[in-house]
Amino acid sequence: MSRWRVAIQKRPWLDRVYRVLLTAVGALIVVIGLILVPLPGPGWLIVFIGLTVLGSEYHWARRLTSWLRMQLARFWTWWRARKERREARRLP
Repeated sequence: MSRWRVAIQKRPWLDRVYRVLLTAVGALIVVIGLILVPLPGPGWLIVFIGLTVLGSEYHWARRLTSWLRMQLARFWTWWRARKERREARRLP
C-alpha cells in the first residue's frame, strides 16, 4: 500500500484526485451511516467505517475515531457494571 501511495504522491494532480475521491467516498459513507442510525441495522458501524476511510488520509479523522473507540469502551464498561449491579440486587 505504501508503494502505491508514494506513486500517487509523485504526481500532484493524481494526489489531488485521490484525496478528493477518498474524501467524497468517506463522507458519503458517514452520511449514509448517520441516515441509517435511527433505523434498525448497522448505522453506527457504517459511520465508523466511513471515519476509518477518512482516517486513512486525514489525521483529524484518526483522532476522532480513536476518541470514539475510547468512549465506546467506557460505555460498555459502565453498561456491564450496571448490569452486574442490577443482577446482584435481584438475587437474595
